[in-house]
Amino acid sequence: MEEFAVVLVESTNQAMRIEHLLNLSGVKSKLIPVPKFLSSSCGNCLKIDTADIDKVKFVVEKNKIQIDRIEIVQM
Repeated sequence: MEEFAVVLVESTNQAMRIEHLLNLSGVKSKLIPVPKFLSSSCGNCLKIDTADIDKVKFVVEKNKIQIDRIEIVQM
């Protein structure tokens, strides 16, 4: 079973902006469809390593980006 975290956002553009900023900060992320058991206003989210959650929160807060939430997922 794989464990990872997802960053849920309101729009695909927002997800792409965060992905770009994370890439610049050296944090790996991948744009994926929102897992069916999670709800979001957008059909896409960012997949990140659970170890990077604090780094992602820092980048999001530093750039004043609003996110829905970060969820840990096991699949």
